[in-house]
Amino acid sequence: MNGGDATLVGYDIDIPPLTWASALAFGEIDVNETEEAEIRAALADKLPVAHAEFLDRLILYHRCGDYIFVHAGVRPGVPLEQQDPEDLIWIREKFFRSKADHGGVVVHGHSIFDDVDIQPNRIGVDTGAWRSDRLSCLVLEGEDLRIIQT
Repeated sequence: MNGGDATLVGYDIDIPPLTWASALAFGEIDVNETEEAEIRAALADKLPVAHAEFLDRLILYHRCGDYIFVHAGVRPGVPLEQQDPEDLIWIREKFFRSKADHGGVVVHGHSIFDDVDIQPNRIGVDTGAWRSDRLSCLVLEGEDLRIIQT
């Protein structure tokens, strides 16, 4: 549901057709443990070493001046260096509802907003280009902040 099927196809991995057909019908992926193990093994076999090394080197956040760039967000009240990687990649509501100072303005994606969501402690830049046909970009220059959209 989040592009994993396209990734697998891109690496020439056969996807069990019933699994993905049922996923579309029910709005969720219903993979049994055997299928999951087979898919994981196929990906491990076909993923080029250079791709695996690239993925292993990726960082989960980047701090630049007063901004913290992260995929999904941060857990409020937890120092940046102690954040759980799961939260940096997946957190939503607890982060959105928080008015806490996170030690910098958190610039994030992961959750789709109709427009770039600018709050005092965070900026959500994901406007769901795959469904809205609108890709948004945040430009930060000194004290200036502006949005560019397709």
